[in-house]
Amino acid sequence: MNRRGERRSRRTGTAGGRIRGPDGGTRADTTNDQDRSTPGAQVRGGQDHDGTRPLDVIVVGGGAAGLSLAHRLARRGDLTVTVVEPPDGPLRPPERTWCYWAAGPDDFAGALEATWSRLRIHGRDGTGITVDPAPLQYRMLRSAPFERLVHSALGRNPRTTLLRATAETVREVPGGAEVRCTAPGGGTRILRAARVFDSRPPRVLPPARTLLLQHFRGWFVRTAADRFDPAVADLMDFRVPQPRHGLAFGYVLPLAADHALVEYTEFSRTPLSRPEYEAALEHYCRSVLRLGLYTVEAAEQGVIPMTDARFPRRAGRAVFRIGTAGGATRPSTGYTFAAVQRQSRAIAAALAEGRDRVPPPHGRRALAMDAVLLRALDTGRIDGPDFFTRLFGRTPAERLLRFLDGATTPREDLGIGLHTPVGPMLRTALELPFLPRRSRPAPSVTPRDEESR
Repeated sequence: MNRRGERRSRRTGTAGGRIRGPDGGTRADTTNDQDRSTPGAQVRGGQDHDGTRPLDVIVVGGGAAGLSLAHRLARRGDLTVTVVEPPDGPLRPPERTWCYWAAGPDDFAGALEATWSRLRIHGRDGTGITVDPAPLQYRMLRSAPFERLVHSALGRNPRTTLLRATAETVREVPGGAEVRCTAPGGGTRILRAARVFDSRPPRVLPPARTLLLQHFRGWFVRTAADRFDPAVADLMDFRVPQPRHGLAFGYVLPLAADHALVEYTEFSRTPLSRPEYEAALEHYCRSVLRLGLYTVEAAEQGVIPMTDARFPRRAGRAVFRIGTAGGATRPSTGYTFAAVQRQSRAIAAALAEGRDRVPPPHGRRALAMDAVLLRALDTGRIDGPDFFTRLFGRTPAERLLRFLDGATTPREDLGIGLHTPVGPMLRTALELPFLPRRSRPAPSVTPRDEESR
């Protein structure tokens, strides 16, 4: 399954618009590269703090995890909270896309880009499986509207501050923790708080037995004729050439009959070069989707680690890890956004009760099953496209999505497990305890990337 939680962890900027014909040729370059970073004042919300008065909470990072937690805490209204996020410029990420599923209204309904009530998977043989996960909907959220919504909420709380600065170090000090920042003009800012929640991605991943990368490039395309069904989101389309190791699929989120986000994704050990992604997308749009004439209006690219590493949720008595840095990314899918919301709610509830605790974003049973699946995919013991196609074809859609959120019962998990290749999965489960864990660098990204799904 694709990530789309925070929504995959990392994204690159947009590309210029290109008109492409059914033969794959480029007719014209219609727009220049765009900087889609969100503008904003250096400080918003309540009074700025000079560092001499300790805050209740500092949130480091203004992505999905940081802003979601700040949003929750600001709604309480009784805590002094400062969010430190990068200033405008090269360190600030471009606009990103996050996806998740939910039932009924949620906190971000006013910022949603699109929703879908039907989901589809295409097997390698072209067979399409369309499911209705009611009461759940698949939802798409773009980072710019999300940031505007949360920034507006923070600005209405006089006890909340949004500081545009680069967080350099986070360390514990007597009575809490300290964040040393560099302001846009080059000056140093030092903030202190009783608790710091740090969402910055780690530079080195924790030791793991298995590490796959979910890497992708996507185009926002505009077609000359109506080519998409806006009511159906294609989560995995295996009608693309499969790599020697891992798996590959297309991903299509229609925004209108003539407009969609189209992505090429792989689960493998090594990312592709940009020309390789472009060639794969070109083939998918031309030969599989048969879009005819289309324009590429913007592009996204990213990498998400899919690993059974154990991410520490605490970096000290007063410093906590959240988001991808705290293990919120589901190892087997890359989805993060829904787990971030659960984690934010739980942290806010814990603080209201006077407890310092960041609960695990995923249960032990879910992580154990993910570890088996990752290892089975990495070793080639199971065929990825067949595995996911069978899973969607034989499991009720609503139950499967709850399973991917870790919200199913042990009995439901057993029933889903029986729809998988039992022999290879059992063999993998038996060998896992004897495999060593090794540390690896975090996936490299360009300076304009940031964590997502």
